[in-house]
Amino acid sequence: MEALDAGEVRRWAAACVESLDAHRALIDRINVFPVADGDTGSNLLHTLRAALEALLRAPSADRSTAGAALTVLAKGAVTGARGNSGVIASQLLRGMAEAAWSAPVVDAGVLAAALAQGSRRARAAVSEPAPGTMLTVLAAAARGSGDSLHDVALNAARAAAAALDETPAQLPVLAEAGVVDAGGRGVVVLLDALVAVIAGEPVSTTAARVDGVPRPPDTAVVAAREGGSELYGYEVMYLLEDASAESADRLRRALEDLGDSVSVAGDGDGLWTVHVHCNDIGGAIEAGIDAGRPRRIRVARFADAVPDGPARYVRERAVVAPVRGDDLADLFLAEGVAVLRVDDGLPPTPYELLQVITGTGAAHVTVLPGHPDLTATADEAAARAVAAGQDVVVVPCASPVQALAALAVHDPRRRAGDDVVAMAEAAAATRRGEVVVADADAITWIGPCAQGDVLGFADGEVVLIEPGPATPDAVSRAAVGVVDRMLAAGGELVTALLGASAPDTLADALAEHLRLTRPEADLAVHRAGQGDAVLVLGLE
Repeated sequence: MEALDAGEVRRWAAACVESLDAHRALIDRINVFPVADGDTGSNLLHTLRAALEALLRAPSADRSTAGAALTVLAKGAVTGARGNSGVIASQLLRGMAEAAWSAPVVDAGVLAAALAQGSRRARAAVSEPAPGTMLTVLAAAARGSGDSLHDVALNAARAAAAALDETPAQLPVLAEAGVVDAGGRGVVVLLDALVAVIAGEPVSTTAARVDGVPRPPDTAVVAAREGGSELYGYEVMYLLEDASAESADRLRRALEDLGDSVSVAGDGDGLWTVHVHCNDIGGAIEAGIDAGRPRRIRVARFADAVPDGPARYVRERAVVAPVRGDDLADLFLAEGVAVLRVDDGLPPTPYELLQVITGTGAAHVTVLPGHPDLTATADEAAARAVAAGQDVVVVPCASPVQALAALAVHDPRRRAGDDVVAMAEAAAATRRGEVVVADADAITWIGPCAQGDVLGFADGEVVLIEPGPATPDAVSRAAVGVVDRMLAAGGELVTALLGASAPDTLADALAEHLRLTRPEADLAVHRAGQGDAVLVLGLE
């Protein structure tokens, strides 16, 4: 690949989320500078997931070029940044977006400039940077160069990995613990994902690095403090709107007087993410009021953190889903779901799904099969996980739209049993439809069909046959016919998942039909990329 277009930027963001999800527990365990930490991997994952979600939900016009896509990613990361590591990652993306904002594609020269500007932005976001940290690894990556896009990315990843190996020599506390810097390892994960996307290879989802960097000791270092002095008992984070660069500088100085681990980082358009460890919570918030308009204020007390010690599970809850279609998989990833990508015509084995379930490291896992053919596989994988001591429940859902409906009501703050019931009820209340092209002559409940005819399904039954060939008009007629039959019993929200073969006019045809015939019904359209159905419909 010689250049990254907007679609490849999205694929990189999705690869970052997928790889960070796999490496999160490992990164959390090794964060020992300057005090034991259990959040860095989780914070990086949360930040990149927010960036990906912003990109997936942005209008097409706002992400039509690589530079525009990076800009949307950066804004999403700034808005969703969590912890110092998340703030630094958001500023890496911001710097990359600044270097590439006018570029339709990212080639070798643009990527080199983007990494350099990202490193500078990240460095500027930290008040008192120390050697041997995430910033050190980023600076090394920014010095990478090459004649091709792949060479630039590969050299940056190799330079970052080499710098990561040197972090114990720069920070004695790392050498004592026998680990490398956690934030720096996160940087390497992001760059490895970039190399994989450019090379067209699968992203790394194993916790051990393939280049020989040793796995750290299998000990659970769990605490909520990400850095700074133990004299300060609270972490304060918020977004700051309507603040100028001068106001942000004054805020940074004010927060440095109140505590440590200060970062004030912006997106270039007046939105800033603020982070500080302090004792005077009110003072930290008042300083933000003086500088602009704080919102989404989050305060955590370090004394409430889980105490150090070994633990079998690294988190309480997780959701797993086998998914057909790369675009749909990215949508689930952005919602925090651990995804098993399923090839059309090649169903996964129970063991493959079991690996994803156990790989979440969660004590309780909810599985959303999303297809009738995957339910038995999910049940068998869940039974094996339960036999090994993990709490796993399969929520019945025969369509990805039902899985999305269940995910929409998922609330990890509820008791696990109550949450599963709510998800199951949401899935059951969602009617499902499909539009497919017949691959052979057959007899249906409503009569014979020929190969190439367009079939409309509602709740698993054929309800209409549109004679072939499957032209865009024939597909649109079948789609609106299925929607009309489903809406005859009532409904408020129609979800449409466009398959890989869906015509470009299909979304507009559905929207226009609903506007004229059912203006009270909302329509949500997602490019899903599944190959087994031209269109999947859900009605709530």
